[in-house]
Amino acid sequence: MNLRLPYLREKTAKLTASPGVYLMKNQKSEIIYIGKAKNLKKRVTSYFREFADHLPKVASMVEHVYDYDFIVTDSEYEALVLECSLIKQYQPKYNILLKDDKGYSYLCFSHEAYPRLTAEKNQKKDGDYLGPYMSGFVTRETAREVNRVFRLPTCHKQFPRDLKKSRPCLNYYIKQCMGVCRGTISELDYAEIIHQAKDYIQVGSTDSVKRMQMEMEKAADALDFERAAMLRDRIQAVTKAGETQKILDISLKEADVIAMAEHSGTQCISVLCYRNGRLFDKEAFFFQETVSHKELMDSFLTQYYEHHRSGIPKQIILEFVLQNQDMYEQLLTKFSGTHIHLIVPQRGKLLQYVQLSRNNANEELALRFNRTGKEVQALEELGKAFGFAQPPQYIEAYDISNLSSTSMVCGMVVFENGRPLKRAYKRFRMKEHVTQDDYACMQEALTRRLKHYLEKDNEGFSRLPDLILLDGGQGHVHAIQPIVQSFGLSIPVYGMVKDQKHRTRAISSAGGEISPSPNSAAFHLLTRIQDEVHRFSVAYMHSLHAKSSYQLELIKVRGIGEKKAQKLLLHYKTMARMRQASPDELAKVAGVRIETAQELFDLLQEMGSAADAATEQ
Repeated sequence: MNLRLPYLREKTAKLTASPGVYLMKNQKSEIIYIGKAKNLKKRVTSYFREFADHLPKVASMVEHVYDYDFIVTDSEYEALVLECSLIKQYQPKYNILLKDDKGYSYLCFSHEAYPRLTAEKNQKKDGDYLGPYMSGFVTRETAREVNRVFRLPTCHKQFPRDLKKSRPCLNYYIKQCMGVCRGTISELDYAEIIHQAKDYIQVGSTDSVKRMQMEMEKAADALDFERAAMLRDRIQAVTKAGETQKILDISLKEADVIAMAEHSGTQCISVLCYRNGRLFDKEAFFFQETVSHKELMDSFLTQYYEHHRSGIPKQIILEFVLQNQDMYEQLLTKFSGTHIHLIVPQRGKLLQYVQLSRNNANEELALRFNRTGKEVQALEELGKAFGFAQPPQYIEAYDISNLSSTSMVCGMVVFENGRPLKRAYKRFRMKEHVTQDDYACMQEALTRRLKHYLEKDNEGFSRLPDLILLDGGQGHVHAIQPIVQSFGLSIPVYGMVKDQKHRTRAISSAGGEISPSPNSAAFHLLTRIQDEVHRFSVAYMHSLHAKSSYQLELIKVRGIGEKKAQKLLLHYKTMARMRQASPDELAKVAGVRIETAQELFDLLQEMGSAADAATEQ
């Protein structure tokens, strides 16, 4: 506990209600946190109130606060500008600091008689470099596109050493390479092609096409039809490449598209940069913050564009509306010197751009956590559909199974981070309810599961789920919610509803049904969970029913009762293994005389022969 809290509360009680910025300091007078407030007194008081329920990061910061300073401003907007400037100056420990862990990438034209174009992560190689570029992805794609458009060689041959020494490779015959190895292209002609390739990268396809168009017309006027035809083909290739680089078949002149994804407590913000109607760059930033997505985006925008003042586009497309969005437009307009629009699309193609940016964030998280982008996306969609603050990482699903009111069981499967966690699967055999009553059986299973958690008597039940899914509709949800609440727990409970063809149709809650899009990643995950829990519970029911049938056969032997039959089944697991046992082994396991064991052995062989005969028929 912070022993300075009484002093801090007394100081804050006299604080002004004006807007401004506050600077939290530790015992060494180091600034550890900077924040803005519309009402300084109200905001700062929230940190030091008694029995405050802070998030872990805030609680840690408050624990280290020895004193604080404040600066009063005339408006909340001025407070925002000042906060941004001070954070950049002091880099406080507990502020969300904009850091990314990637380096720069370059395009390199090697220094040799016939230069090659490659994407490089540094400038160690001897050559002419273009860049740096923030996105390694865009750099690699650019190198691949330019090599394809201008048919530059990408093989391992060395020129002029390997000229005319072998036949051209497949790339030449499929028109992906000009065939330098044939020895028909001079160094001078090749250098001109490299010049055009550099021009294409630096000024874009439009200007490149104009220049090549002029050269083609000059060649035609000079009756150099071979060169004119070559330029014509190159113009067509560049034009086609320019068209294929337009995302979603639409030209986005100048904009940044920003979206966010989260997985296992790590957030990723993706920035897709569009310039001249083309995807120009991509950046990804990772955070581990406990603040809301909107708070994180607030801090990100101010810090990101503080570092990119000279390149702020006129349009910034976001996935959700910010609090005081007009104020952020005003700040970014001040940074840029031109009017900036923050756009939050609700439909149409701009919304598809947002989804594309979010997909990129999901893929970045998937790489970091060794997951697939679909798994990350499914959990994020599920969290949004249910209105969760964070995607559910640990999901438990339950299903009741029985056979004509016998062998009443419940299966529990667990999905962690979108994948089955089979070591955490559990099976419940009904003890109190042995008749066909799905609601009562589900209540018994959940009661036993949560009781194990509270009593901490079973390590397999030591973790609470973020979400409970039941194979059933509203009736199941109404039956289980009171059970969860009676244990003093707050776990979301939803039912998985099937259609007439026994396929997942919707998700049921106490308030109604939610129907995810059948094409969404969330829907596919729910379907997978429902199929898996059904398979697991049915398999357990069939195994119990089979054992029950075997037990009835075993107790026909005089001297073998229910307990001895259960002992034999538990020891041998399967009837096939029991049939392989000798009379002496059976006598030892069951604890019976050798005569009884011999009779049991004969019965087992007879059952095995009958089963084999049935199989042959």
